[in-house]
Amino acid sequence: MTWQKQHLPDNHTPVKSGAIGVLLVNLGTPDAPDPASVKRYLKQFLSDQRVIEIPAIAWQPILRGIILNTRPKKSSVAYSKIWTKRGSPLADITASIAEAVAVELGGFDAAQKNGDDEGVKLVVDYAMRYGSPSIEQRMTEMMREGCDRILIAPLYPQYCAATTATVFDEVARVMAAMRWQPALRFLPPYHDDALYLDALADDLTRQVGALSFRPETMLLSFHGMPQRTLEKGDPYHCHCHKSARLLRERLVGRPEFDGVRFETTFQSRFGPAQWLEPATDDTLMAEGAKGTKRLVVAAPGFAADCVETLEELALEGRDQFLEAGGDEYAVLDCLNVSDAGVVMINGIIQRELSGWI
Repeated sequence: MTWQKQHLPDNHTPVKSGAIGVLLVNLGTPDAPDPASVKRYLKQFLSDQRVIEIPAIAWQPILRGIILNTRPKKSSVAYSKIWTKRGSPLADITASIAEAVAVELGGFDAAQKNGDDEGVKLVVDYAMRYGSPSIEQRMTEMMREGCDRILIAPLYPQYCAATTATVFDEVARVMAAMRWQPALRFLPPYHDDALYLDALADDLTRQVGALSFRPETMLLSFHGMPQRTLEKGDPYHCHCHKSARLLRERLVGRPEFDGVRFETTFQSRFGPAQWLEPATDDTLMAEGAKGTKRLVVAAPGFAADCVETLEELALEGRDQFLEAGGDEYAVLDCLNVSDAGVVMINGIIQRELSGWI
């Protein structure tokens, strides 16, 4: 960290500079599992035109008149089922990932790499695209800490305009109001990165090996998107299928997956539009109805467990599969703060910081 005091007037405000920031960004979560908190969160999330690609003049009356008066109560029930003493699992896990990365990066001999006796200060933190802590809050704090170079790291392996691009939009909005703007780098999608795929393969192998049953079928469930996003050129669908294919190639041949059949599906449909298929819920019911007795689900597109994995997949999905005729069902953890996950994200971040440290 460098204090810029040389040749400045006595009344000049001290300014910190020379530090590097790493900001991990996840989607977001309500502050509490109650209807009012969920309503605030959904209002921000569903007002983003990257998320809902309907003209605001048509969408906002629907959002404010119907959805925000009905969905928060239902969604708050889902959140209450997964809430812990530490609050939102998504926020808690994302914060823990940031802490683990900070520890790993703190082991770098930044001073030696830069030939600087003082070294380079690294600030690692996390933000939510929607909700708290906000990107604006965290970027402002980093600038105060002297971070004039910031790596923005969206925790979305597969690129999607409704996730990755909206992080860029928000960062640009924040930057537009800054007098002194930091230099920026953005973590690119890592859907086909060997570090990501190897981490997934090793962690899923560990988890399947610890199950009390041997699965017949494994669903690789990704968050769904409207079909029109694919037709408009969004690469998300292709990224998901490429991740699934490369992951399967790493798992096939391992004893834990001997004879396992893999299916790639998309979850979390919302509204009447046509969504990417096959749908996870439909597939779970179809598998149970056709005689599959033992099934596991992994969600490789999620960096941290959240309401979509802990409630939609683990609770609703279990009911759907068992009621359709299945016997054994398990949802595997996301990478979260597993050893494999921390090594993976740290390796990718170190690579993206090349030249800065």
